[in-house]
Amino acid sequence: MSTKITLKQINKLAIPAIISGVSEPILSLTDAAIIGNMSLNPTESLAAVGIVSTFLSMLIWVLGQTRSAISSIVSQYLGASNVDAVKNLPAQAIFLITFLSLIIIACTYPFASQIFKLYNASNLILDYSVDYYQIRVWGFPFTLFTIAVFGTFRGLQNTYYPMLIAITGAVINILLDVLLVYGIEDLFQPLYLKGAAIASVLAQLLMATLATYFLLKKTEIPLKPYRPIHKELPKFLNMIGHLIIRTLALNTALYFAARFATGYGNAYIAAYTIAINLWFFAAFAVDGYASAGNILSGKLFGAKNYHLLLQLSNRLIKYALIVGVIMGGIGALLGAALILALGF
Repeated sequence: MSTKITLKQINKLAIPAIISGVSEPILSLTDAAIIGNMSLNPTESLAAVGIVSTFLSMLIWVLGQTRSAISSIVSQYLGASNVDAVKNLPAQAIFLITFLSLIIIACTYPFASQIFKLYNASNLILDYSVDYYQIRVWGFPFTLFTIAVFGTFRGLQNTYYPMLIAITGAVINILLDVLLVYGIEDLFQPLYLKGAAIASVLAQLLMATLATYFLLKKTEIPLKPYRPIHKELPKFLNMIGHLIIRTLALNTALYFAARFATGYGNAYIAAYTIAINLWFFAAFAVDGYASAGNILSGKLFGAKNYHLLLQLSNRLIKYALIVGVIMGGIGALLGAALILALGF
């Protein structure tokens, strides 16, 4: 076994993870640009997207921690050269998290108006938020399913297929956005904000379909859960619990930010929508190295190679700081130009 972790090894996993990660904020920024240039109430529509996205992001980030948990456990078994013993865990975890997403839909769909009033939404923004959410939320199970499959791939040291799926989903979403939001003259009328929501759901469905195809065709991991319950499932749930607490802390801050921005007025929440997605872009760029760390550290831990594990940790901290400084510099120099380019 190698006596050191090279930058090439890290980047082989980190760069596809970065591309996969930033595809989501790029997509959100493109959505913002398309919606912000609609002819019908663009500011109110953009505000509604910002409010709903904040709420949905909270749900996705909280429950989407399955990716890190599955990746960590699968990579440990890979490092111990015993992947066959963990084959049933991803299917059980995916079933559990997808079932939970359906419960969340049932609990939030009828109360969408009350939920978004907590964000200070009112009048037209509240109406738009409810309309947008009650369509977008149907993509929630597909998103969690895809995230969990991504975790399985990452545990197997593969970030390439998740990258392909994420890029495909983002491109299709953008194309559908333009088509459905603006419509086609003499063919069908523009759907405006509802069109953007439908485009997102269709893209999420496509990504889930591609994730299923690649997992079944490129790995030996099944998607049909079977008994007995895997011995690692309690460990998986425990890891999820810890990650959820961490994620809730961040999302509490984001909730209050969106709530206060909405209270200040339509233009403020619209501006917040653009700014927070620029921040997400930088955050996901840094997160690519965190993903590489999650993937490699699990394998090294499973192989009981603690010396390389410590070396990996030290190197990743340096790389993440460098990427963070670069992203901060880009934001400081080009932030205003990027916001103007988005049509605000």
